[in-house]
Amino acid sequence: MRTTGMAVFKQQKVEDFYEIGEELGSGQFAIVKRCREKSTGLEYAAKFIKKRQSRASRRGVQREEIEREVNILQQIQHPNIVTLHDVYENRTDVVLILELVSGGELFDFLAQKESLSEEEATQFIKQILEGVHYLHSRKIAHFDLKPENIMLLDKNFPLPRIKLIDFGLAHKIEDGAEFKNIFGTPEFVAPEIVNYEPLGLEADMWSIGVITYILLSGASPFLGESKQETLGNISAMNYEFDEEFFSRTSELAKSFIRQLLEKDKRKRLTIQDALNHPWIKPANPRQALVRRQSIINLENFKRQYARRRWKLSFRIVALCNHLTRMMKKGQPKPEDELRDCASDQEEDPVKKRPRTRKRSSTS
Repeated sequence: MRTTGMAVFKQQKVEDFYEIGEELGSGQFAIVKRCREKSTGLEYAAKFIKKRQSRASRRGVQREEIEREVNILQQIQHPNIVTLHDVYENRTDVVLILELVSGGELFDFLAQKESLSEEEATQFIKQILEGVHYLHSRKIAHFDLKPENIMLLDKNFPLPRIKLIDFGLAHKIEDGAEFKNIFGTPEFVAPEIVNYEPLGLEADMWSIGVITYILLSGASPFLGESKQETLGNISAMNYEFDEEFFSRTSELAKSFIRQLLEKDKRKRLTIQDALNHPWIKPANPRQALVRRQSIINLENFKRQYARRRWKLSFRIVALCNHLTRMMKKGQPKPEDELRDCASDQEEDPVKKRPRTRKRSSTS
């Protein structure tokens, strides 16, 4: 067994202790499979992260980045955050044994509902906020909050439990230490990431604003026809509450989103502010009634959300077709582009400056 800081990586074969089952999902450098612990019979998810084999290679994840993810997961224990059970390492992979989160994505669950009030929606948003509050109270920023990383533990409940997953980009924010990076999924990154400014917990709050906007409409506030257009929309604060999608939305909900999508991070809602906002915590019976009577247009949500997912998938398919044509012509294959083809559902993470590390989500 080897340790680096807090991280503990068992050097035994994971297959000696777990029966590895079917694949549950994949990302650019990771595959998640169902597994069963032989000694207890309990089921977990095994996340196989491909290690980078050399400094010169762009394939795989640097071991120190995996260590950071493991260190953070070992520090956290909360009902709304996925739990780390064990860690194994072999020559090519680090294997994280994680709590099995089998209820699917929150937004896929909502798209199957027949009706949804803002009151019901806030019960899910509040769980997200509570998970983030736990992280922020420990000075941990997730930096990759998006619908794909908001899962349900088990969807067969009237109010399923939210689980935040994928801590591959998470960082501990140190007091007095300036931290800058260009990373994340373009659609959800805060302006300070786009502009390469110092980063902190505020970036997660912006992402929650984008997620809430999509939850209430299905539409995405800043998503453009290209990564560059999306980043430009974020930097220019180019969004609006289109009447077509928000005609039934309460002013309380719009206020919540506006105060999160605030370019000046000093004016943006903190996690405690968000939990105390009257849309989440009504201050009087009238506010509670408004929230109860405001109905989300689920037909719009389903149509727009399906369009958004198709749009992101289409870009990856188009990119892969482009690379196939390049290969047939005998042109070199840029590794960064190949990494995008390996992603099953995501646009490529933001990358603007070569001196920053690019790290994609992998759950």
